[in-house]
Amino acid sequence: MKVQNVAYSLIITTLIILLLIFAEPILVPFVIALLIWFIVKKTRNLIDKIGFAKTYIPKWIKTIAASVLIFAAIFYVGQLLVYNIEKLSESYPNYIVNAGNIGEQIHQIFGIDLKSEITLFFQKDFFNSSVLSSFLNSISDVLGNMMMIVFYTIFLFIEETLFAHKVNLIFPDHSNGEKSNAHKTFKKIDKTMSRYIGLKSLIALMTAILGYIVISLVGLDAPLFWAFLLFMFNFIPSVGPIIASLLPALFSLLQFGEFTPFLIILSCMTGIAVLVGNFVEPKLMGNTLNISPLVAVISLAVWGALWGVTGMLLSVPITVAMIIIFSQFKSTRSIAILLSEKGRV
Repeated sequence: MKVQNVAYSLIITTLIILLLIFAEPILVPFVIALLIWFIVKKTRNLIDKIGFAKTYIPKWIKTIAASVLIFAAIFYVGQLLVYNIEKLSESYPNYIVNAGNIGEQIHQIFGIDLKSEITLFFQKDFFNSSVLSSFLNSISDVLGNMMMIVFYTIFLFIEETLFAHKVNLIFPDHSNGEKSNAHKTFKKIDKTMSRYIGLKSLIALMTAILGYIVISLVGLDAPLFWAFLLFMFNFIPSVGPIIASLLPALFSLLQFGEFTPFLIILSCMTGIAVLVGNFVEPKLMGNTLNISPLVAVISLAVWGALWGVTGMLLSVPITVAMIIIFSQFKSTRSIAILLSEKGRV
């Protein structure tokens, strides 16, 4: 019987993984729409804090206003980002000469001849690196699927008005305990995700603004593009801030052909990452997520393998939702305890 259960579990797990891989074009826009739905709800709650808004403005008007604001911001940032990337691509061939200068300086200082390797790296590998190119492809995919995301978001808000009624129908009056647990689970997911998205966005924005100031003062081209990288990669646990700090520093070598800007950007970015990661983020986030650091890294690797950089960005919210859901059922509660930070679920 145990062997049969294990076999069933392996088959189900394999089918789920195959579904996640092959249904990526459908699932990724839906998950992004789900996150936008959370952000719109958070924005709507902020509007409600204005005295007259909660009393006199209908909920549907606040929802539409918040949705238009969020999607307009996404579209505007997307357009600015595309413009910066195009300008960077146009200027990129002019920088290749500096790659040889960097190789010469390394040869003079360390006696190692890496001129051809460095030139080849910046000619072919820098903007075609797996991380950066996957990130740019992910942005293109999101912008290309924007209409689908908008439709998903609209139907999520329609479903929101009917969801409580459906839960009441699933759990009739004689199972009020189960009904209460279901409502508590959804409220917990809603509260945790809203808090995570709000605080993490604030922390990422703070990091991006500080990074933008440093990059602008140094004079690096397309500072908005690098600041956007800092903002987005802050949602990737552990390795995200490191990658986002290293990429503009490497590009400074190419633009200026010397090590001073590289050292300034790298040291300042590292200082910002340490300050935010070790002092600001723990102070603001606290125990919001209740997710083991090891699980966060494994989740990053798994979702990254399934959905690329988009999966990395979504890995933490998905895992937190899984922990909350698993904790509500006896059969999966042990899994939730293993995934949690301190075993409290």
